[in-house]
Parts: sequence; C-alpha cells; structure tokens
Amino acid sequence: MGPGYQVEFAERIKRETGMPTIGVGLITEARQAENILQQGQADVIGLARAMLYDPRWPWRAAAALGAQVFAPPQYWRSQPLEHKALFGSMRVG
Repeated sequence: MGPGYQVEFAERIKRETGMPTIGVGLITEARQAENILQQGQADVIGLARAMLYDPRWPWRAAAALGAQVFAPPQYWRSQPLEHKALFGSMRVG
C-alpha cells in the first residue's frame, strides 16, 4: 500500500469499459493528483483523508499548481501573500 495504490484499478476499468472513473488511494499531493489526470489514469480524483486533515486542500493544490479558485468575499483577506493571484483579481476594500 502506497501513494495512489488503487489508481491502477480506475485506469483498468476506464480502459476496458470506457466509463469515467475516480482515482483514489492515498492521493495526498497536488502534483500526484494532476499527474493521474494528465496521464488519463482517472477522470476525477477522490480525496478522503487528505480533505479530513486539511479542508482547504483544494486551495493549497491550486496554489501549488499555479491555478486560481473562486473564493467568496469573506475569504479574500485570508489569501496568502505568497499566492497573490490565488483568488483571481479580487479587491479587498
């Protein structure tokens, strides 16, 4: 059992049936999840323990990958200084 240990099952089901699949199994890093999607091993990533531990995992992953997320105005002041574009072109008044 290691990182992405169940992804091979999603990949096989996707290949043999053509059905969309969800990759799961100790997926904890943004780059790991992105690689699974980019390689076509799964269509969606399911996070469980990572989200229980860090409910803002998607925001951290977006920041790590240079992406942006939608955040309602009440969160704008929480944007980390090192990720000034994470919430897009919002304005804090």
